[in-house]
Amino acid sequence: MLTPEEFVQKAGLHFKDPQLARRALTHSSYVNENPEIQEDNERLEFLGDAALDFLIAAWIYRHYPEMDEGQLTRLRSALVRTEQLAAFAEEIQLGEAVLLGHGEESSGGRTRQALLCDAFESLMGALYIDSGLEAVAGFLEPKLPQAVSQAVEDESLMDGRSLLQIWAQAEKGETPRYRTIETSGPDHDREFIVEVSVGEQAAARGRGKSKQEAAQAAASEALRIIQKGGV
Repeated sequence: MLTPEEFVQKAGLHFKDPQLARRALTHSSYVNENPEIQEDNERLEFLGDAALDFLIAAWIYRHYPEMDEGQLTRLRSALVRTEQLAAFAEEIQLGEAVLLGHGEESSGGRTRQALLCDAFESLMGALYIDSGLEAVAGFLEPKLPQAVSQAVEDESLMDGRSLLQIWAQAEKGETPRYRTIETSGPDHDREFIVEVSVGEQAAARGRGKSKQEAAQAAASEALRIIQKGGV
């Protein structure tokens, strides 16, 4: 177990107002059992949620300039989901410092992902009030590249085009290029073949009833080839 003060120091954080950090670590169950405590961390959670959403959106906007709105949205969703924020909390041992009521403690609250996620959001909300958005960004942004890598490994979180975009920029310093190489069939039943290239190398082709569907198929095929070490 860590006191709030020990936690802040161990996590490499600095608060001008230590009471803000303590409030960020105060779960509602602790307030229920300690009436002298006037406020839990739920209002800070609300603020931290908004700060994280904005900062992560701004970071991926800067780092993936070729992603369209849909791809940006899917990647942001992967980075702000409960499981990912809980992982950030576990990384800094946040669960060991949260002030919990006895009931919540005995039921395993310190390792519950939803609780860890909420506590991390609260901590970021407190840091924002204490030191501003730049302080939150300075703490958060170094964690994001690894989080993106983990999101890429879990293909259920994003579509093939988004995953290929992230891989190509990280591994090749390139942006995938899509080219329609064949269109066939009558107007009411068209079929498209799209080729995707990474750098000078044609990676894969895909078929679909629309250019978008064919591009997704090409990206998925390219990812399959990549997993086999072919690109």
